[in-house]
Amino acid sequence: MKTKILTLITLAALSIATTSATFANTKTNNNTTTILENTKPIIGIEAHGNVEIYVTNGAKDGVKVFDEYYNQNALVQNENGVLRVSSYKTEKLVIEVTVTDLRNITASDNAIVKSFGRFSSLDLNVVLNDNAIAQLNNMDAFVAKFTINDRAKADISGTIEDYQLTYSRSSTVNRTYLAAANRVENIITPLPAIKTATDTTNLASL
Repeated sequence: MKTKILTLITLAALSIATTSATFANTKTNNNTTTILENTKPIIGIEAHGNVEIYVTNGAKDGVKVFDEYYNQNALVQNENGVLRVSSYKTEKLVIEVTVTDLRNITASDNAIVKSFGRFSSLDLNVVLNDNAIAQLNNMDAFVAKFTINDRAKADISGTIEDYQLTYSRSSTVNRTYLAAANRVENIITPLPAIKTATDTTNLASL
């Protein structure tokens, strides 16, 4: 399985229609894969639930699902260039996404997004929420912005010209092997609690 995921698959010209899509199923070693054909260019990825997405650069945009996802409680849809992937089964839904110009990654719940190979982007914005994880290694980017909320985790390595990071104190960010010409990092400070008229403490001071 790991070998299949880490192998770059050359896909035909793709374009997922919002209302319909065609699928080409192949079985190898008793494993089913689903190639989404006719996929439009992917500029953004939104991942929700229990999914694991592998992202790589390629000559053409493409999506490969390592299961018959349409028989599950799952969604894989490209709408206006944003690939939305969600699944709430116990077993992770594994997706391989080939991109030519990815600009945005948003992951929530327990979603995992990983790059493999040399991952390049001109301008990338990454937002992680809840317990999401992003492992973006061997990056080569001109501008990359990361916002890590809640208990999310990010592992970033490679070279970024303009790098920006905003993260919460409860999150985890590993950038030990990241080289950046311009680096800006900020910690998210929680807003103080606001007193209301229903508070019984220090009402005299309101």
